[in-house]
Amino acid sequence: MLTIYPYENLGHANHGWLDARHHFSFASYHNPKRHNFGVLRVINDDKVAAGTGFDTHPHRDMEIITYVRSGAITHRDSEGNVGRTGAGDVQVMSAGSGVEHSEHNLENVDTTLYQIWIYPNANGVQPRWDAREFPKTPVQNALNLVVSGDKNDDALFIHQDAKIYAGRLNAGTEITHKIKHQAYILVSEGQVEIDGQLLKKGDGAEIVAQTEIHIKAIKNCEILVIDVPN
Repeated sequence: MLTIYPYENLGHANHGWLDARHHFSFASYHNPKRHNFGVLRVINDDKVAAGTGFDTHPHRDMEIITYVRSGAITHRDSEGNVGRTGAGDVQVMSAGSGVEHSEHNLENVDTTLYQIWIYPNANGVQPRWDAREFPKTPVQNALNLVVSGDKNDDALFIHQDAKIYAGRLNAGTEITHKIKHQAYILVSEGQVEIDGQLLKKGDGAEIVAQTEIHIKAIKNCEILVIDVPN
């Protein structure tokens, strides 16, 4: 079963330096019907103004994934990690037993990104941070696996039996994608049909009680599929 959450119906907060859309309850946005999707707790669709960002703040016991859509974000944390993640690339942070970090847009253009928070399957782990570049060429037969709870996968590791897939598709490309648990879909760019239903840029969708979905790019597009346990 597929349920679409249109971009215009998402929670919205504009702080000037940060223009954010919330797929689930977050900060000042509270929707008792939209608190989480299984172990998926947060999806924020953020635009961070040039030269601004999130000052140092704490986290614990959460897997935090950042997918940069345009521009770049620079990370610093109390474990001594520093890194810049550019458009189309991904960073992950296991907050574990506790970590403080900052995320700043040091570019001269606005940065757009998804912040994705997933509950871990183990608390109190050693905090860690990692980032990786992924292929930017449009996919033909399968989405790229960018995040996984399986250390044997060629992807960024998180402490949860979850996988995040991403890819750009040229108009007309069709892919059948397998689902292990349940999935949340994000359309970063363009338009796409999922099982015949149209999603546009910024939309989200929940997929439950299905083992696969059919993806068809109506326009050149970029999508993410977040496969998480209930």
